[in-house]
Amino acid sequence: MELRHLRYFLAVAETENVRVASEHLHVTQPAVSRQIQDLEDELGVQLFERLPRGLRLSRSGTAFREDVIQLMTSLGSACDRARRVASGEVGMVRVGYVEVAGWEGIVPDSFHAFREAAPKVRLEPTPLGTPEQLARLLDGALDGGFIYQVGPLPRGLSSLPLQKHGVVLAMPVGWKGRPRGAISLRHLTDAPFVFFHRATYPAYHDYLLTACAAGGLVPNVVQAGQNEAAVLSLVSAGIGVAIVNDRNRYRPPSQVEFAEIRDLKVPLSLSFVFPEDGANPALEPMLAHLRAASAKQGLARGARQRP
Repeated sequence: MELRHLRYFLAVAETENVRVASEHLHVTQPAVSRQIQDLEDELGVQLFERLPRGLRLSRSGTAFREDVIQLMTSLGSACDRARRVASGEVGMVRVGYVEVAGWEGIVPDSFHAFREAAPKVRLEPTPLGTPEQLARLLDGALDGGFIYQVGPLPRGLSSLPLQKHGVVLAMPVGWKGRPRGAISLRHLTDAPFVFFHRATYPAYHDYLLTACAAGGLVPNVVQAGQNEAAVLSLVSAGIGVAIVNDRNRYRPPSQVEFAEIRDLKVPLSLSFVFPEDGANPALEPMLAHLRAASAKQGLARGARQRP
């Protein structure tokens, strides 16, 4: 059974006349009659009663017509939905983001702008570390991601630079070495440090340690956490101090204080990364918003498409 069998059947069922149906379909009468006969043979039922002048739907034909109309309506909706998904009007967009970057600024702003611009597209934001986002982008499990980019991107991904963040010193409340203002690296030589495991983000781990060494500090790491949230929990417990993303100031733990590090500049480039080829068309409203935000800050010119 093919789609044309159903189209021909509905035309004959509506007119109850092969000649009139053939004119509507722009095919010959024998072709219409043959398709109806083939359909009846395949179903094993008589859909029409043959009268001296025209046709009349049988009881089976009447029931079949009702179901075929529903089927054709669903098929039309499916075709329309496919076209709208291809144009980005509907669908789903899966976006990753580093949690600390999602508390304020461009990440939540872009989510809000996307929902305003594409209300029929389902947005699925997922908090993930940068390495996890890159892996999911490469295997197609994410359509885009807000990451802190350190080093070259994997081949096949494009990046759009958005903002420059930095780092601060996280200290337990009441820490005896707490400075009144900014602190220098040399004052942290004997301080116990909490770091994150290198496996969490090897490129950033090495980048941060290199920056500390350049300033004359080799951190005395006494304990490590799986991620920055775990690191701050350890700082809250008084285990030591830590160098963390300055976005943590927007959601500070109650037992942690922050201080600027005068001679440590570690720029963290917040970027939006997405597949270079075959990007989800429904992602375009978010990309348009982010491109405008990037251009406003003068960062778009430096965007690198691939390593």
